[in-house]
Amino acid sequence: MKKIKTAIIDIGSNTIRLVMYEYDKNEGLHEFGNIKTVARLRTYLMPNGKMAEEGIKVLLETLSSFKRILHDYGVTDIQAGATAAIRQATNNEEIIERMKEETGIEIDILSEEEEAYFGFLAVVNSMDTSSAVTIDIGGGSTEITLFKNKKLQKTHSFPFGTVSLKQRFVSGSIMNEAERKALHEFVKEQFETLSWIRQAHLPIVAIGGSARNVAQVHQQQVEYPISGVHQYEMHKDELEGLKRELSDMTFDQLKQLDGLSSDRADIIVPALEVFTTLMGVVQTKSFQISKKGLREGLIINRVLQEDTKAFDKYNVFEENARRFSYEYGRSGEEANTLATLSERLYRECCQVKLLSFKEEHLQLIRKAAKVFAIGEYIELDSASQHTFYLLANQSIAGLSHPNRVKLALLASYKNKEYFRRFSMPFLSWFSREELKDLRDFGALLKFAYALNVSKRNVVKQLSLEIRDAAIHMYIIVSESAVAEIYQVERTKKHLERVFKGEVQIHFSEEGWNKG
Repeated sequence: MKKIKTAIIDIGSNTIRLVMYEYDKNEGLHEFGNIKTVARLRTYLMPNGKMAEEGIKVLLETLSSFKRILHDYGVTDIQAGATAAIRQATNNEEIIERMKEETGIEIDILSEEEEAYFGFLAVVNSMDTSSAVTIDIGGGSTEITLFKNKKLQKTHSFPFGTVSLKQRFVSGSIMNEAERKALHEFVKEQFETLSWIRQAHLPIVAIGGSARNVAQVHQQQVEYPISGVHQYEMHKDELEGLKRELSDMTFDQLKQLDGLSSDRADIIVPALEVFTTLMGVVQTKSFQISKKGLREGLIINRVLQEDTKAFDKYNVFEENARRFSYEYGRSGEEANTLATLSERLYRECCQVKLLSFKEEHLQLIRKAAKVFAIGEYIELDSASQHTFYLLANQSIAGLSHPNRVKLALLASYKNKEYFRRFSMPFLSWFSREELKDLRDFGALLKFAYALNVSKRNVVKQLSLEIRDAAIHMYIIVSESAVAEIYQVERTKKHLERVFKGEVQIHFSEEGWNKG
């Protein structure tokens, strides 16, 4: 199918954002432009329900500038969606018509249900969390959804957001204790009207700018060793601690706080109060952040109209790994061959009791095999360093942060020293036993990679047996395998260190008997 080049304009109550996307079946979905304007349209809603002319002009000027930007980028497919501020304005039909006449941009006013659905769609297609309660708190509304086994169960939209809550409960730039208590009681009462979230005991997945800023601030404070907020997870105690710390800061201190956008300095503490209150109602200790929200849901929905198989919410990592490998020069055939060889080797090691079989270990090995040594695309000599950095420091849909680091440690394995160096910042993340397993599996992957070093898929069978105090490996190939023989002999020392014994390799071509 042809490439899809689309612009999504998200007209929110706090910000208006233009995001440009490109989709290709092989390369997947890529964002190539992102422009934000802090408009705070919610503040222009008058007591009579209409949006003031001043607010309409802010919207008009913003869309006019976006239209010029889109012209420069050559993007003509535009989807504009408006949420609470426009939805709640009693003169919204007049606003929509005026924007169409003066900018040529047609705006869809998203219903509360649509807004909630598109947020859900983004989460289930970019995270491995199978069941959760989601919250998308904007400037003027808050969407709550419940999904189980990645199927949407319930949705609800509350007509309050960070900007409207601040207007209602906070008299100055920052919230005092009395105002906090009043806001807390109001939000708690609202959330408890939803029987389906009370004591649900499911993770909270938070969507939107406030959630992203919470994660960014916390990562700065704990000196988080990898980048990215998507699928970042915080414990309830951490969220409560952050709320207390930010509540003690002045407005000027908040504006200077690393990780916090200055335009959110006055609404971040109300947002934290909403998040912690919801966690209390749901009775959960897990707070996860999704960087993907309404805009991503809209573009996913747009792409699915052209390619119904573009996304698979039940196999999020696999599809992204395929595209990730493709981006760094690895064919689907090579990635699958490495996964198959790695699985054969692991199962054989378990069969002869060198390792204990665990399904979770097998799945991790298969995942890492598909992206093993992808840093070679950048430079062969430093492939290990590049592989680790690439995998550890970008969001990988379908992988939690700990699992992303596990993947990076396995896929970048070169030797014990490199593993020790790469794993140093994460010693508190994993037990000593987990680190040993990861190091051993890295050695297995390095050996499996050697079995296909010429990228011809020549290895057809592999078996192990322990005999005469040595580990014998029998490898049957379909044709001459000089490159594989050379690389395997160089690499087998890593297996010998894992198994603390001699490994003897026996190659033969198909049709020969092993010996």
